[in-house]
Amino acid sequence: MRCAPQDYSRCRVGSGGGGAYGGGVSALARVKTYLDLVKFEHTVFALPFAYAGMLLASMHQFGTGWPGLATVFWVTVAMASARTAAMGANRVIDRLIDARNPRTAGREVPAGKVSPGQAWALVAVSLVVLVVSAWQLNPLCLMLLPLAVVFLIGYPYTKRFTWLCHVWLGVTDGAAAAGGWIAVTGEFHPVAWALWAVVIFWMVGLDVIYATMDYRFDLANGIKSIPARFGIPRALRIAAVSHALTFALLVLVGVLAGASPWYFLAALVMGGILLYEHRIVNPDDLARVNVAFFDANMWLALTMLAGVVVDVVWRTLTT
Repeated sequence: MRCAPQDYSRCRVGSGGGGAYGGGVSALARVKTYLDLVKFEHTVFALPFAYAGMLLASMHQFGTGWPGLATVFWVTVAMASARTAAMGANRVIDRLIDARNPRTAGREVPAGKVSPGQAWALVAVSLVVLVVSAWQLNPLCLMLLPLAVVFLIGYPYTKRFTWLCHVWLGVTDGAAAAGGWIAVTGEFHPVAWALWAVVIFWMVGLDVIYATMDYRFDLANGIKSIPARFGIPRALRIAAVSHALTFALLVLVGVLAGASPWYFLAALVMGGILLYEHRIVNPDDLARVNVAFFDANMWLALTMLAGVVVDVVWRTLTT
């Protein structure tokens, strides 16, 4: 059954009929529920950029694109745990808002499949794993961790106060790309800053497109977003400008990193994906927002990683 906001604390039965917060559900089904809770498949957005930062940093630092198995492992663990903590917190903090929105009422917490306490426990465990990962990488990663946690947990609150919430999300996700570089070198570098900026503007654009689906709900419930503040046509223009800056910054990353033509070819493909994304979404037809949000951006992230892999392999073998 669906939890009404005023009765949320008494609502215990998930819409899937699994009993009190999933009681009697198999262990495998519970794991799937938690993976759905944090939208684990969306890790494909930020993780390729973290790997890209790591590989470019290794090329810069060691003259080879391979940073070592330990670094790859701990960067992967750090990314997965950070994103799990952020998404878990987002879901439990926004549970009453989600319960009122027909598009999100079926999510695991408002639907009663996962309790708020269980979601917070997942967040706590993920943060512990994140601390261990940062400690295993280098002192700068560990030093920056408290600030990272503020951004990871703070995003759900921003939409209550400012339409710049999309920028907060971009800064948070963009830290993954810079973090990949820092994990290898233990320091900032112009390439790291440029990678961070790439993801900031990319995420702003895609999150604004995604927010158009909740335009009417946000207006009616006082939720802040660029579509709610400026209207859908202007919001889509803002997203387009943000993605144009993304492409320019992708080129800048290649210039600063001394990349091969293979990287710039990948950047050109990514520019084409961004253009396609804006061709299939317009103010009069939002039916393909999910395609623009997930499918197109998944391919963009994977193209980024593929371009960087080919680039560093090529430069390793030819220099």
